[in-house]
Amino acid sequence: MSALQSDPSGPWKGTIRVPGDKSISHRALIFGGLAVGETRVSGLLEAEDVLATADAMRALGAEITKDPDGTWRIIGVGIGGLVEPDRVLDLGNSGTGVRLLLGVVATHPITTMFTGDTSLCSRPMGRVINPLTEMGAQFTARGDNRLPLTVVGSHRPLPITYRTPVPSAQVKSAILLAGLNTPGITQVIEATPTRDHTERMLVKFGANVSISEVAAEADGAGGHSISLVGQPELKSTEVIVPADPSSAAFLAVAGLIIPGSELELGNVGVNPLRAGLFGVLADMDADLTRSNESEIGGEPVADFIVRGGIRGGNGLKGVTVPAGHAPSMIDEFPILAMAAACATGTSRFEGLAELRIKESDRLSAIVDGLTAAGVTITATDDSIEIKGCGGPPPGGATIDCQHDHRIAMAFLVLGAAAKEPITVTGAETIATSWPGFDETCNGLGARIAASDAAPANIQNA
Repeated sequence: MSALQSDPSGPWKGTIRVPGDKSISHRALIFGGLAVGETRVSGLLEAEDVLATADAMRALGAEITKDPDGTWRIIGVGIGGLVEPDRVLDLGNSGTGVRLLLGVVATHPITTMFTGDTSLCSRPMGRVINPLTEMGAQFTARGDNRLPLTVVGSHRPLPITYRTPVPSAQVKSAILLAGLNTPGITQVIEATPTRDHTERMLVKFGANVSISEVAAEADGAGGHSISLVGQPELKSTEVIVPADPSSAAFLAVAGLIIPGSELELGNVGVNPLRAGLFGVLADMDADLTRSNESEIGGEPVADFIVRGGIRGGNGLKGVTVPAGHAPSMIDEFPILAMAAACATGTSRFEGLAELRIKESDRLSAIVDGLTAAGVTITATDDSIEIKGCGGPPPGGATIDCQHDHRIAMAFLVLGAAAKEPITVTGAETIATSWPGFDETCNGLGARIAASDAAPANIQNA
């Protein structure tokens, strides 16, 4: 288990394009593998999670190669053309990869086995298994619907109308992907709209997708409806992957909480169902400028400039984020918590129950880590309240990131702004989403280096 120590640093400065969007990269590989012809992808995130999806799609019959110029080429098998893998598909740490692929294989008449690392094998898959079982797939899973598991795809898949019990883009996407090889219309109804990368990419590849609002019924349940006409012929296309807003969030917050910093972040995805963090930072009085708004591959993008220190004499201030905002920024709460720790006043984040079933129990990891770093924080089952330090927090902690890349990166950023260093053990997990994160930060002004800290539970150093 490797450890990285982040020492307090001077200002971070520079212009950078963060790595490609992970969610879109997964989908580009999957849709390219299901299309007819050759799909070309540029800007693909070449991190462990995405490469695991590429390897799985190869095992299912797609041809996937990378050109010297960095372009990825995918020759697809067409809807219904998947082959039965001759090995277990190991998705590593990728919850997105495994849940989307469960949907893909559920309506193909093949048997597929999935596994992952310790973290992924601890994560429940019932939310995906339940609707896919309604469509005809059969699952054999470890206790509480966890990996490793085996899927026997349906020979006669059935379209369903499914109302998601909780907002989840992964569940929605798994059902729609299963619907691709299902005759008739598959419909998903969400109480709250979730990130729509799947719907956008389905349209780009030629699928027939309808989106509408469902009127409230007698029980008062309305919603956001996505309908897919099954068994289309997906057509190959060119995909340009924008910069990942979840990755950009780490640098944006670093630039805001480290005085004197100025960072320019280019071509960041600003999908309105995904980029809620930037609105919250603006509410915190962040010195954040958004410009050059355009569209890349059906996804909106923009450039950002962030500056640390003051705007109008005030630094970041505490903010309340209601539960309704959580789906648009669910992956960004770890780094937002670091901003709140450095702000003036109290911040409260609500609707965070989903964080307990991510790569780790992120809610507990945030609470334990900030407590160890000298920040006052309290929590309920689905909320946290952080009393900001009005500047640098004490720091001086060793954090076990619990196999969670976002927890690791968030506390390394906090270490740069704290009074004393913060060490993160298990930092190798960062490679699942951003290989070379420490080197990128050091190039901007950070002081992150390998540490000989022994693995430990979250504790004071």
